[in-house]
Amino acid sequence: MNSPETHEIAELVSDGSQFLAFRLGEEEYGLEILRVQEIKGYSKITPLPNTPHEIKGVMNLRGAVVPIIDLRTRLGMREAEYTVFTVIIVVTVGTKIVGLVVDAVSDVLNVEPEMVVPAPDLGAGVDVSFLTGIARTGDRLVSLLNIDRLVGNASEPAALTA
Repeated sequence: MNSPETHEIAELVSDGSQFLAFRLGEEEYGLEILRVQEIKGYSKITPLPNTPHEIKGVMNLRGAVVPIIDLRTRLGMREAEYTVFTVIIVVTVGTKIVGLVVDAVSDVLNVEPEMVVPAPDLGAGVDVSFLTGIARTGDRLVSLLNIDRLVGNASEPAALTA
């Protein structure tokens, strides 16, 4: 339990933490609940020219212009049609507010430190640095995202500095 990855996981879930669980296709992911500002039904997004494919545009959130990132595209998954279950999770990333498009929100998970294992090393060609670990809850495996690394690694032209 002395590796840097294990130390980071221990800090993340030190006294048991809550994560918002959501789905992208058949995969389930979790975000620290304290980073979630709100969950909104999918609504109109204004596209921006000359932005990376995963940045769908911006939306007006009570007067603030918020960049919207499609997490499916950001994670290299196949695009899917948006449905009535598609939502935008509004999160804080540093001093920014960003919206993340996901297929559906599942529930809130209580994650104890012993439930989390480090993300597996899949070799040099596979980047798993955006995962803080994988939580085992019953028969489910939930990939816990490090939203700072995931969104911070996105191409950041004007869309993310809004």
